[in-house]
Amino acid sequence: QLQLVESGGGLVQPGGSLRLSCAASGFTLDYYAIGWFRQAPGKEREGVSCISSSSSSTNYADSVKGRFTISRDNAKNTVNLQMNSLKPEDTAVYYCAASPRVATITRYDEYDYWGQGTQVTVSS
Repeated sequence: QLQLVESGGGLVQPGGSLRLSCAASGFTLDYYAIGWFRQAPGKEREGVSCISSSSSSTNYADSVKGRFTISRDNAKNTVNLQMNSLKPEDTAVYYCAASPRVATITRYDEYDYWGQGTQVTVSS
């Protein structure tokens, strides 16, 4: 069974950092573009970041540029999202997703596999 599992969420104070991980079981992430998305209560889903299958291309939402970094750890079959300088508006459930076609933070239907999400809360 192909599955994605996010981890690393939690409660952090404004200005703090968290590192989210997206782990795969049943398939190898090397051949997939990976995207990170988030959804806050009462808000629409938002694309946060993505990385191509070759890791040659990354993209970030304007709201997180300069603060978040996406990367692969092929040895562990994971994709990580390092989140620094967190703000209360970053509070959301964060999801990772895998696409065999294209890395995009806007075209959600390109992603075939989705994780269950991990909660990130930024609050003092």
